Amino acid sequence: MQENCYLLIDDGTNQAIIIDPGDDPEYITDTVVGLAVTPTAIVATHGHFDHVMAAFALQHTFTVPFYANPKDQFLLDHMEESAKHFLGVPRTDPAPIITNTLRQDAMVHVGDLTFQAVSTPGHTPGSVSLVTYDKKMVFVGDLIFRDGGVGRTDFSYSDKKILQESVNKILAFPDETILYPGHGEPTTIGREKMYHRAT
Repeated sequence: MQENCYLLIDDGTNQAIIIDPGDDPEYITDTVVGLAVTPTAIVATHGHFDHVMAAFALQHTFTVPFYANPKDQFLLDHMEESAKHFLGVPRTDPAPIITNTLRQDAMVHVGDLTFQAVSTPGHTPGSVSLVTYDKKMVFVGDLIFRDGGVGRTDFSYSDKKILQESVNKILAFPDETILYPGHGEPTTIGREKMYHRAT
């Protein structure tokens, strides 16, 4: 699925958070150990299987909380069958257990860095973007992709109009803000404004 997993490290404390660990928990664990950092949380921007399949293993390897929006619990409940449907092979990864609620204005701390949750539904009911204002970065999951792309809205639980409202909300940030999507390369607000027109 070529999904992006992000490891955010606070240099001052060597603490880290793991965002959207979609697969291969062994590789992520080896990376964390190799960098000699201490994970303090795992965060899911939304509940799709390709963003959370490694979360349960990491949750227990590092004994850290898992942050997600409970509105996407139904996706976690069906993670195994969704993975089989899209990947064509059976997967037996246990679904992660939400220990910390990630709703509008919820805060996630890593060292001296603070990330604020911004509710950005549409792709899924519980989709959330993570914003750090001082660093001008937003982790947008599958909301916005580089060069005008947006998340799918052809699922029964998706909503194209609501997704557009969420896109507009994020595009209101300063042009230099960097967007880190769930798939593909990073982009900026300024770049994406060339492709999107607020409605």
